[in-house]
Amino acid sequence: MKKILIVDDNKDNQEILARRLEHLGSFEILVASNGQEALEVASRSKPDLILMDLRMPVMDGYEATRALRQMDWGKDLPIIALTAHAAEEHREKALAAGCSDFLPKPIIDYSIMQRAIQKHLQ
Repeated sequence: MKKILIVDDNKDNQEILARRLEHLGSFEILVASNGQEALEVASRSKPDLILMDLRMPVMDGYEATRALRQMDWGKDLPIIALTAHAAEEHREKALAAGCSDFLPKPIIDYSIMQRAIQKHLQ
């Protein structure tokens, strides 16, 4: 079973994403509330994919992504950035930080998220 780590400081967003993922497939869902916690959870459980919010307290998603990319097992880990800031400059900044993909929030059409996850878990 593939493991997906949801990293978001908003509990409602965590729950909504977890519920949607349950409908999309058979995944083990892990959750972290900030970038620092994401590094700890990811180091322990080695997820197959991370859904990473970019704006969070303690450590933001950009910094957490850069840190994950420094780890041997995190170099090729699919990290999909999630952010309410959907401008092209935010997409470019996320990709430059090492994110594999970028989805604007709120996610209205979950088939877009499903396609992104399927693409990165092949």
